[in-house]
Order: sequence, then structure tokens, then C-alpha cells
Amino acid sequence: MGRVARDRAKREKTSSRDPPAYSVADEETEWLQSFLLLLFRSLKRHPPLLLDTVKNFCDILIPLDQLGIYKSNAGVIGLGGLVSSVAGIITVAYPQMKLRTR
Repeated sequence: MGRVARDRAKREKTSSRDPPAYSVADEETEWLQSFLLLLFRSLKRHPPLLLDTVKNFCDILIPLDQLGIYKSNAGVIGLGGLVSSVAGIITVAYPQMKLRTR
């Protein structure tokens, strides 16, 4: 995020000579890119958090389908259940992969 801020400051210095070509879309995509980069780095550094996030994402598919919020086919629901079960087995087999709460 620091690099993004420095790059933005450089662009502002160089763009002061050029006519302004500011776009709200550019600002929104920069924010989204920095957020996704931070999320990716956080999940990469904390494998238990990544495993728990994947498991929770797969667990939410069934209720969303049953409530009619997001319709999926049976294959997607089955795959989500399988991935969730495998993630649960990994946390049992490798206790260091269990997400610790304080």
C-alpha cells in the first residue's frame, strides 16, 4: 500500500505539468487493487486463515442455494461440500492448521 501511495504521489507530480486526466474509476480500481493485494498477502502469510476462509466460503454455498439467493447446480454444491470436508479433515490431521481464536 505504501508503494501505491508513492506511485500516486509521483503521478501527481508528473501530471501537474500535463492536463488533468483524473477519473473516478482509476481511484476506485486503485483502492480495490490495494485491498486485494493486502488480502492476498495476509492469506499467503497465514495458511490457517486461508484454509478457514475457503472452508467458510464453501459452507455458505448450500444455504444460499436453499434460500434461493444464489442458485447453483448440484455439482457446485457437491464440490463445495467436498472441499469443505477436506478442509475440515486437514484441520484435524494437522492441528497447526486450525485457526486459533483468543
